[in-house]
Amino acid sequence: MSQGIERASRRDWMAVYGAALGAFIAVLDIQIINASLADIQGALSASVEEGSWISTAYMIAEIVMIPLSGWLVQVLSIRTYMRFTIVLFVAASMLCGLAWSLESMILFRVLQGIGAAPLIPLAFSLMRLRLPESEQAKGMALFSFSAVFAPAIGPSLGGWLTETFSWHLIFYINLVPGVIMFLMLSASLDKEPMQLNKLREADWLGIFTLSLGLVTLEYFLEEGNRKDWFGSEIIVWTALIAAVSLVTFTWLQLTRERQLLNLRLLGQRQFLMATLANMGLGLGLYGSVYILPLYLSQVQGYNSLQIGEVLMWGGMPQLLLIPIVPRLMKRVNPRLMACAGFVLMAFSVYLNTTMTGDYAGDQFRLSLLIRAMGQPFIMIPLSMLAMEKILPKDISSASSLFNTLRNLSGAIGIALLATIIQRHTTLHAARLSETLPIYGDLTQQRLDTLSAVMPQLSFQQQVGLIARQLAEQATIMAYADAFYVVAIVLVLGFCATLLSRNWRTSRAIAG
Repeated sequence: MSQGIERASRRDWMAVYGAALGAFIAVLDIQIINASLADIQGALSASVEEGSWISTAYMIAEIVMIPLSGWLVQVLSIRTYMRFTIVLFVAASMLCGLAWSLESMILFRVLQGIGAAPLIPLAFSLMRLRLPESEQAKGMALFSFSAVFAPAIGPSLGGWLTETFSWHLIFYINLVPGVIMFLMLSASLDKEPMQLNKLREADWLGIFTLSLGLVTLEYFLEEGNRKDWFGSEIIVWTALIAAVSLVTFTWLQLTRERQLLNLRLLGQRQFLMATLANMGLGLGLYGSVYILPLYLSQVQGYNSLQIGEVLMWGGMPQLLLIPIVPRLMKRVNPRLMACAGFVLMAFSVYLNTTMTGDYAGDQFRLSLLIRAMGQPFIMIPLSMLAMEKILPKDISSASSLFNTLRNLSGAIGIALLATIIQRHTTLHAARLSETLPIYGDLTQQRLDTLSAVMPQLSFQQQVGLIARQLAEQATIMAYADAFYVVAIVLVLGFCATLLSRNWRTSRAIAG
């Protein structure tokens, strides 16, 4: 759209709303399954390790297809490609609900991820291309629903549907929004001829090295902790293949005239800093959504519905705040808004670093409310800052990079946090055991107290009870360490935002 046009047409807004709905559903399906994974594993007779591939398959397919979406739009046209992916996504969702085995579920989740992946970057691109600058903040507010609100309510919605109805419904609910998306985008996107000749000119080596690198990297991140990282031969090989493939892809993109992705965009300080801050947001957002349900389930014994009720405190308030952000951007420096959001998110996570055995759902409410206040103030201004200096011809590459790296940082964060929780639990257990030797004075005092309170317990039962309490405390301390790491990453995102631009330039774009 020409920048001289003051207001977008109804058709433009129909395209934006349809694309935003698609992005929301695509991100929602990453998280909605988490609270219901145990039920799905039981229904398909899968172990915990096998069942993890139900989530991993979707993530691998999505993270590979997102950076390819810009090129596929050039080949098929945006209307044809989005219509095809919506049909694939809805059909795969229905098949997931009908899955009869673990193998069929994994296959259908791969297809679902392939269909969902382009909905995220193409929504981002459409908002940039179809809306004038004066209305792009409103468009980004819609996009932020997918980026920050969907992960917050995904586990809540999944838990409620599973406990109230059945896990099958978390897949079947995609039918109605899928049909709405298809109709809206069919009516609002122009018909354009396909350019199949671009298939002959494609950077097939670049496509191969990128796909192979991202698949092996995602496998490395998802399975590394379960297989003891570099103690496993397969993890060593996947890490090596990922490194060689991605380095080769980077070299190809920097030396060839025809590029799959314009990596030189990362040479622009504005885009680089905003992307790094966005990666910090991705790790903080997806990391928090990963840690909290795991803690409530493992330590406090919450079921999926109870976990969902807790997480709603971090989701629902955003419905009130997101529409306000575009108005504030007309008066407040976008960079300062994003910085304030990072401060709020980092502080909310830091509040959870002082957990005790009594720290449960009620104690998380304050931190979740503060996080909900911070998230909307990051995504919308950060997206605007990232895309401000990007030329129209580079919007597709910029959108793919911006969204792929955020999702990839989330995967890295989850792998890092899982490792921290596992290893720090062992570390804290060893240290606590040193402070309470079996014949030490503190241990004896504790045994005397137990004898007075529960005289029916034998000596062995009393020792076992103390050991379980030590193990629980070690686990809680490990989760606190994980929250602390998330807070540090969010502080780094704050620093990257500060370096993104000077105040005067930010003020110019906000005005």
